[in-house]
Amino acid sequence: MNAAALERPLVVDGGLWSSVEVVAATGSTNTDLAARAAQLPEGAVLVAEEQTAGRGRLDRSWVAPARSGLFFSVLLKPGDGVPQERWGWLTLLAGVAAVTGLSRAAGVDTALKWPNDLLITVDGEERKTGGILAERVADGVVIGIGLNVTLTEDELPVPEAGSLLLAKAAVTDREPLLKAVLRSLERWYGDWRAAGGDPAASGLQEAYAANCVTLGRHVRADLPGGRTLTGTAEAVDADGRLVVRSAEDRHEAVGAGDVVHLRSVR
Repeated sequence: MNAAALERPLVVDGGLWSSVEVVAATGSTNTDLAARAAQLPEGAVLVAEEQTAGRGRLDRSWVAPARSGLFFSVLLKPGDGVPQERWGWLTLLAGVAAVTGLSRAAGVDTALKWPNDLLITVDGEERKTGGILAERVADGVVIGIGLNVTLTEDELPVPEAGSLLLAKAAVTDREPLLKAVLRSLERWYGDWRAAGGDPAASGLQEAYAANCVTLGRHVRADLPGGRTLTGTAEAVDADGRLVVRSAEDRHEAVGAGDVVHLRSVR
């Protein structure tokens, strides 16, 4: 990917993006950008052609062949206009931005699994094609997005994974896909920040629910401390937590943990 070709349409006066850097390979774009966050303005974007130590939630690894996907991180600094207790919505905001941008640019339906997985359908089967990791830094948040674009079946890290290529996406050129996601992220972030981080007033909470296939599903949540919660995922609350109704008809908001889709509820 060409940094100059990406910067020309993205780095504009009054826009969010301040720089776009492309490196051939690195361990983790999140780690690299977080280490430099204090010296960089908001809107810095770091893209890697290859990640050798990419990370997902719960310290899971994210590795793919060079130039087979999008591996990038962005630096956001919401500032005093958004209370820090609302910054947790940035992971979900990035998910909404990714699915709306990719659906438009790649011509393939993309959906969200709470809280941060990007799903596509391959031969009628729901598969993970991407993920999002947000990390706090001194005065902001670094958000990393990893997306499988051209991986073949033989290159997938696990059978449950997928790629835009396998989903028969109309576009698999990574530069227009990256530009689409960044433009979508700029729009959603601008609306959210203008609303003081209010997920309802900015339309973010509604958009997330509309794109989240976890809602309405029978799920198992593996919670911190070894506890397991099984029930129906009914809503995403104002704090971005997944509200699960158990068999005993009790509602519990899940803010951290691993959620597994068990089956559809009819």
